[in-house]
Amino acid sequence: MFKNLHLLRIAPGWTADAAQAEARLAREPFQPCGATQPESAGWVPPRGTPHAPLLEIVDGQWLLALMTEKKMLPASVVKERGEEIAARLEQERGYKPGRREAKEIKEQATQELLPLAFTKRARTAIWIDPQAGLLALDAGNMNQADAVVSLLVKALDGFALLPLQTQQSPAGCMAAWLAEGEAPGSFYLDRECELKSPDEMRSVVRYARHALDTDEVKQHIAAGKRPTRLALSWNERVAFTLTDAMLLKKIEFLDTALEGRDAVAEDEAFDADAAIATGELRRLIPELVEALGGEQVAGQAAAPVEAAAPAPVSAPAAETADSADAAPW
Repeated sequence: MFKNLHLLRIAPGWTADAAQAEARLAREPFQPCGATQPESAGWVPPRGTPHAPLLEIVDGQWLLALMTEKKMLPASVVKERGEEIAARLEQERGYKPGRREAKEIKEQATQELLPLAFTKRARTAIWIDPQAGLLALDAGNMNQADAVVSLLVKALDGFALLPLQTQQSPAGCMAAWLAEGEAPGSFYLDRECELKSPDEMRSVVRYARHALDTDEVKQHIAAGKRPTRLALSWNERVAFTLTDAMLLKKIEFLDTALEGRDAVAEDEAFDADAAIATGELRRLIPELVEALGGEQVAGQAAAPVEAAAPAPVSAPAAETADSADAAPW
């Protein structure tokens, strides 16, 4: 149900009124793009069944879904069509269009091509825990999350959101865990991470399917590289990757969390999946926040984290790769 999670704190003062929320969501249902409409967004039933409610409540947890559709119109195609229009005008008038007219030509080319463009749809799952005052978006990047948040705040009366910030930075904590060779509490280091140096070289070391409790990894931390992402498992029930921006990626519910799931009837699958996902994550998230020093009070600066100094290393380097031009994740 969730592959990525962007976490936000619901500001005090919001009243969780399900009937009112359903009515307000119904004002903005998803509609496909019109012929010359570049993109559209609206609410769809999270259950995936036509005419089902736009707000589902499972074990007290609110589940919503936002659908977006965007026309895929390559800039090169618009440019080519614009050049054709400009060439025709030049032939008719005997002189090239000016710089100001070029903008109008580009807009004309775009409007002509939009009805012919392919469309791409994306569905974002949204989870609201009214009791905990927490919002979670299945968003893989900040831009996607910001777009969803804007529409959600507009849809729900009195709804406002604050960043979920921790006393200690995720990057600092992840560095300390790698330096110590273990994560705190019920968390365990998995077998993937990415480390970046803070200097102008921006060199990168990535480990995949590789033990992280090694002297080599500790040496990278001691040399100043900082984790931008770290694979973790929690309580042998959920695996995920934590980023330095406090995003949870690649969420996977392990077999111990899914026991009995195969015996669920098809018409009960949505409720079972929702109960499993929110039930596990409702326990994981507070423990993760606690592992990062607890939640930060608004206006309070994050506390620094000291990484333990590793022992000297004499073993040769293992399978890592440095790259000064690594692409962002």
